[in-house]
Amino acid sequence: MSSFTHFYETWLIHLHHLLNQLHSSPRPPSTADHHHHLLHLLHRVMSHYAEYYRVKCLVAERDALSIFAAPWATSLERSLHWVAGWRPTTAFHLVYTESSIRFESHIAEILRGLSTGDLGDLSPTQFRRVSELQCETVKEENAITEGLSEWQNGASELIGECADIEEKIGRLVSVIKKADDLRLRTVQRVLELLTSHQAVEFLIAAAELQFGIRSWGENQDRLRDRSHGC
Repeated sequence: MSSFTHFYETWLIHLHHLLNQLHSSPRPPSTADHHHHLLHLLHRVMSHYAEYYRVKCLVAERDALSIFAAPWATSLERSLHWVAGWRPTTAFHLVYTESSIRFESHIAEILRGLSTGDLGDLSPTQFRRVSELQCETVKEENAITEGLSEWQNGASELIGECADIEEKIGRLVSVIKKADDLRLRTVQRVLELLTSHQAVEFLIAAAELQFGIRSWGENQDRLRDRSHGC
């Protein structure tokens, strides 16, 4: 598990570099080259997330219980976990929050009929599709949660003499894989509903939320360790 912790720390450093590139990208894209650059950058970011889930899947197959323990995460991050990671529907809350913030900051331009092209400028069709996707995702979340509950309800069988531990752990791995697949697929489908400009802003908000929670969690863990040391 220490090897995955090292992988995750290195992965976060790379994500930070990608975040800087997202921040410095041309928005809105004013030329075909700018548009191509944004699409290439979006692909790189999503490939980076896909790599994380690929490696995590391999680790889960070897040690599913440690994936739930998540020693690479802070206490705060673990308290927010849903099936060993972030809840997929968080993506929709992020879209709505960022859209509202940007709409309010550009309300003068919007009232004048000017298009900002950012997340504050989502069309009615985009809002409808995001809402439909959210409903679909909630159903899948609930099904996965039910699958985990069934696994947990059978916990007493794990200590039985005839218990097939490998088979039961295999079912847990399956639940983790389904959750991670939904996490990645949700982000991919949200991006498909956005323009390249809006997609970049969404990924910036997602990465900043991840880094913000981790930073605050590290702070809290340090304070707790100091108080225990005293």
